[in-house]
Amino acid sequence: MKFHALMREFCVGKPIISKWRNQCRRTNYSTYLWFLLKFSIVVLILLHHLFFSMDAPTSSHHHSKKKIRSLVGESSSQDSCLGRYIYIHDLPKRFNQDLLTNCQILTRPTDKTSMCVYVQNSGIGPQIQNSDTSDIWNSNWFSTNQFILEVIFHNRMKKYKCLTNDSIVASAIFVPYYAGLDLRHYLWGFNASMRVSSGFDLINWLKQRPQWKSMSGKDHFLVSGRIARDFRRKSDRKSEWGSNFRFLPDCKNMSMLTIESGPWENEIAVPYPTSFHPSTGDQVLQWQNLMRTQNRSYLFSFAGGSRNRQKKSTRNEIIRHCQASKLCKLLDCNSVGHKCDDPFNLMNLFGRSIFCLQPPGDSLTRKSTFDSILAGCIPVFFHPGSAYTQYLWHLPNNYTKYSVYISAKGLRSGKARIDETLLQVSKDDELSMREEVIRLIPWIIYADGRSRLESTEDDAFDLAIKGVLKRIETLRGCGI
Repeated sequence: MKFHALMREFCVGKPIISKWRNQCRRTNYSTYLWFLLKFSIVVLILLHHLFFSMDAPTSSHHHSKKKIRSLVGESSSQDSCLGRYIYIHDLPKRFNQDLLTNCQILTRPTDKTSMCVYVQNSGIGPQIQNSDTSDIWNSNWFSTNQFILEVIFHNRMKKYKCLTNDSIVASAIFVPYYAGLDLRHYLWGFNASMRVSSGFDLINWLKQRPQWKSMSGKDHFLVSGRIARDFRRKSDRKSEWGSNFRFLPDCKNMSMLTIESGPWENEIAVPYPTSFHPSTGDQVLQWQNLMRTQNRSYLFSFAGGSRNRQKKSTRNEIIRHCQASKLCKLLDCNSVGHKCDDPFNLMNLFGRSIFCLQPPGDSLTRKSTFDSILAGCIPVFFHPGSAYTQYLWHLPNNYTKYSVYISAKGLRSGKARIDETLLQVSKDDELSMREEVIRLIPWIIYADGRSRLESTEDDAFDLAIKGVLKRIETLRGCGI
């Protein structure tokens, strides 16, 4: 009988059934002694190999990790962080902190406000005070730049309760590279090679770390405060926008969370940061209740500017419809003194509107989508890529539960009218959609990173982390 069969019979505690079954029932003590000796030797060899492999060269890092995971077993089920541990790379400061220290290099001459203002308070910007509003406004609202998510996310990661200094036990590895801010520094007046120089150096730095060798970077993730398209420059022509950071061969292995994703599976869209950053769950509930009691006197509204350089612009058609309807309120962001950057002004408009129009702008998505949800205003989309194919971890799959879709083609051809379409929505459906929108508020906001948000509801950061961990665990399970 083969040794592995003997061991299997011995381990399950059953009598040995084999070709010997018809032989004499007399116990063969020498056979059992010989089996026990072999079994003991095998166990000692396995234990020796396991524990010495933990100190093996980096090429065996992935195998050691698998053995540690298999040893965890049911005995570690009480560890609430099991399967949620994240290791943060300690990057050279040039990839993150130096960009904040030298924040003046990030400010363009045309910017109304210095970027140095926005890096305050762990990236959420300076607190906004308004004597005409209630305490819930004054304590939780900040002047937050829509392109600074990587700083906000990094500071939230520093307080993540399942951090580990041992990458062996980590389920995911975070790369705190401020890709968007670094690109902002080089977007104007620099050639293509300069725009990707830091990203190129980052990848080379990562490839020298033992953590990279485990899954060739497929368990790594980073966050960008810019859209994915900004990192997929296709040529070196001066007229070409952005950098080719995501086209670097090894960079493709990492997952990237970004405010607008592209066609790649490892680019995942997460919400734009709004100006509302609560520090307690009660503050979120108070805000939700406040939005339920708003007097919404406008059927629909639009906050934005025209796109005169874009042919067949959906925005221009929307502005025309809004101007022609007595049921619409327009906030023209191209006008002088428009105050479109003022959160109070936007919340006042959206909070008084039943529906908020969200057409594509410079790209498919808009920060305004999340401002409207925050105000309990039902978003109206004109392109599936503005939300439905983007924020899969944060918004319901059934988009009819929280939004209205109007075909941009039908709008431009005259076959669809905004006011007529929205007037056809029944009162019951309107109330149901608004309640769903208000229910989504915790999922699309980033809590104040300087404190832990004690709440039963996940915020945008929490959902993003859960999504990353699930995605990487799936890749790991597939042997990728």
